[in-house]
Amino acid sequence: MANKIRMGMVGGGSGAFIGAVHRTAAEMTGDIELAAGAFSSDAVASRAFGVELGLQASRSYGTFAEMFAKEANLPQDERIQCVSIVTPNDSHADISCAALAAGFHVICDKPLAGHLEDAIRIEDAVTDSGLLFGLTHTYTGYPLVIEARERIAAGEIGDVRRVAVSYLQDWLSRDEDTKANKQAIWRSDPARTGESGAFADIGTHAFNLVEFTTGLRITEVAAELRTVIPGRAIDDDGAAMFHLSNGASGLLSASQVCSGAVNALRIEIYGDSGSICWAQEEPNTMTIRHRGQPDQVFRPGANVGYLSDAAIAVCRTPAGHPEGYIEAFANLYAGFARAVRDYPAQNGTGCASVADGIATMRFIRAALTSSRNQSAWTKLASG
Repeated sequence: MANKIRMGMVGGGSGAFIGAVHRTAAEMTGDIELAAGAFSSDAVASRAFGVELGLQASRSYGTFAEMFAKEANLPQDERIQCVSIVTPNDSHADISCAALAAGFHVICDKPLAGHLEDAIRIEDAVTDSGLLFGLTHTYTGYPLVIEARERIAAGEIGDVRRVAVSYLQDWLSRDEDTKANKQAIWRSDPARTGESGAFADIGTHAFNLVEFTTGLRITEVAAELRTVIPGRAIDDDGAAMFHLSNGASGLLSASQVCSGAVNALRIEIYGDSGSICWAQEEPNTMTIRHRGQPDQVFRPGANVGYLSDAAIAVCRTPAGHPEGYIEAFANLYAGFARAVRDYPAQNGTGCASVADGIATMRFIRAALTSSRNQSAWTKLASG
């Protein structure tokens, strides 16, 4: 463990899907080792699960507060160096702020928080601590998403005119789905998920993908968020027209009630000389189109000669082998591990930043405000 970044985890206990994903991705980097954890709100279950994962009993904690206090008292070369937070949205702020105050870098599952005000608390804690903070917007770890960003920045499709992005799912499309599993229960509860449902859960991914690939900021929205399933207390479907900082426009759709849509995240970016298209369910294909010319289809691969250096750097397999969801997550963790190892050099974390997370929360707040005002254009707040 002396040569690896020592990570603690909060959340991700027995039956938690995303916790296992984060642990697998961190392990895949070869540069991170899980050294401690507080995995459940049930202290007994938390300690037992840590031992089940192979942790020392003394470092399988009942609460995150206990973990932070006891780890901070260990010798510098033994204590955890960073904390992975994989809990429901309502707890992100308290855990992040406590971890930073205890001296630990933080990598957190999206969205940044349940409410904008809590997100701002995290931002203040990051500034005050001077420590690293990364947010895991998974899809920015795919090689072809990085390639799209590089080609747009290089002028491959000219000036961006329009963006169409949609993230559609069906796993909450029936009334009985609301209480079907642990993930559905908390995502349908405003007390846990925060001020938004589907827009916070997957709309934030779509928002982040637009800003990441185009290099532009969404400045204002005209949105309609609604609840389709009777009795559900939070939005499960919505759409927003938006304007970008260069004057371009776009449409973002996010829904978890679209029957037959499994995990249909798709983005199309249209410039004045061409367009780029990428879809998460076919992540190893990116298409570039120019008027009057044949489509160009790009594939990832560590040994292909036509991708940018930035994309090649995150390809984990030879051409023809899939680069998937776990690999994308691992790319984020690998970047974060490098940043922890290089700290205090500030060269980015390889993840979305706390500023990116604040931007997504301002987007959610603006979309909610617009929807309540019957789709009036609403500017995203700044500062």
